[in-house]
Amino acid sequence: MDRMEENRDKKKKLMLISPMLHQGGFERVCITTARLLEPYFDITIVIFDSADIAYDVEGLTIIDIQLGVRRGKLQKLLNIVRRSLKVRGLKKRMRPAIVYSFGPTANMVNAFSRTGREKVWLGLRNYTDVEETAKIKLFVKLADLMICCSREIEKELKEKFNFHRTAVLYNLYDVAAIRREADSKEPALPWKEHDGEGRKIRNLVSMGRDDDMKGFWHMLKVFSLVHERIPESRLILMGAGTFAHYRKLAKELGIEDAVCFAGMQREPYKYLKKGEVYLLTSGNEGFPNALVEGMALELAPVSTNCLTGPAEILLENGDTDLAGRQFEECAQCNKTPVIYGEYGILVPVMDKERDLDPKHITEQERDMAQVVSALMQDGERLAFYRRAAYERAQVFTYENYVRRFCTLADEKIPDGPS
Repeated sequence: MDRMEENRDKKKKLMLISPMLHQGGFERVCITTARLLEPYFDITIVIFDSADIAYDVEGLTIIDIQLGVRRGKLQKLLNIVRRSLKVRGLKKRMRPAIVYSFGPTANMVNAFSRTGREKVWLGLRNYTDVEETAKIKLFVKLADLMICCSREIEKELKEKFNFHRTAVLYNLYDVAAIRREADSKEPALPWKEHDGEGRKIRNLVSMGRDDDMKGFWHMLKVFSLVHERIPESRLILMGAGTFAHYRKLAKELGIEDAVCFAGMQREPYKYLKKGEVYLLTSGNEGFPNALVEGMALELAPVSTNCLTGPAEILLENGDTDLAGRQFEECAQCNKTPVIYGEYGILVPVMDKERDLDPKHITEQERDMAQVVSALMQDGERLAFYRRAAYERAQVFTYENYVRRFCTLADEKIPDGPS
């Protein structure tokens, strides 16, 4: 046995479970976790379907159990059973010390495949996860540890479910690498550096899959108002999905030539770097990766105070409930509800029911448009938030993540890889 094999045998075995490895928040965290923890653990990633892997997985040990998505309620239930049986077999054969899952379907499989030998860690990546009461009641019986991506989610587990075997593990970012990748290439945008009147184009950017949770109808209506006031403004919107509803809405709002639907991008940072402001209009999040990635590239953030993540990222106190009370006080005083935080700007969360009527623009959308327009027209404030955003992004480092993970795993961090 050579030294590499001997060192591998000495490492604690860690199994990571993710349904797929498409472009997405928890998929990115899964892959990055595997890369960072390779020096300290013997890692295997288990996925349910290897189609359309969007990440560099070279050198990683990946097992595809080939039980992808099934249609129909009965088939979905049977699929959970089949996946659980397969993963249970893998656990028995491989004997991992810890099995850490990402996302609701992976969590179910991890919990149901419990053998009693491994530590079962379930990762809650979105606030909607804790809204599924029946699942959480089951998880609290089967989990050794619930890993939360925000303090707000952890608070919900403790207060609503009386579950205290929790830990907060913020998502992680390599700011230097993000900036290097952004600088390495240029995006293909449908507009030039200046508009027809000679004004320099000013981009707002957002990123997320085509999902009602992201509130993109709000974003387009907000942007349409911003564009009226600042004609040189443009919106770049990236993410997986057709965005068919939103393309139609953009046309009806008269902004189709000012919006770039860039689709899913394997190299999104080249687009992000073109922005001045990052917009987030979500109704729910877990810990919004794209928001921090935009901040790493010095985009000033304007975000809804959705559950969860934005308040913890943009405010020093990080308290979503306190922010909500501040918005109520603004309303009582007939002031625009907005919080100019230490690292970014928060506005109230908006209606979660999709509204594609171009003629129906809500007061909340008008308020957000006013906040964004004022920010873009105030050079000093814009520059302040761009600097503050960059500084804040550097808090969520790889080093802090690894240190916290190893502490939870009761694993000493060596001086370096053997």
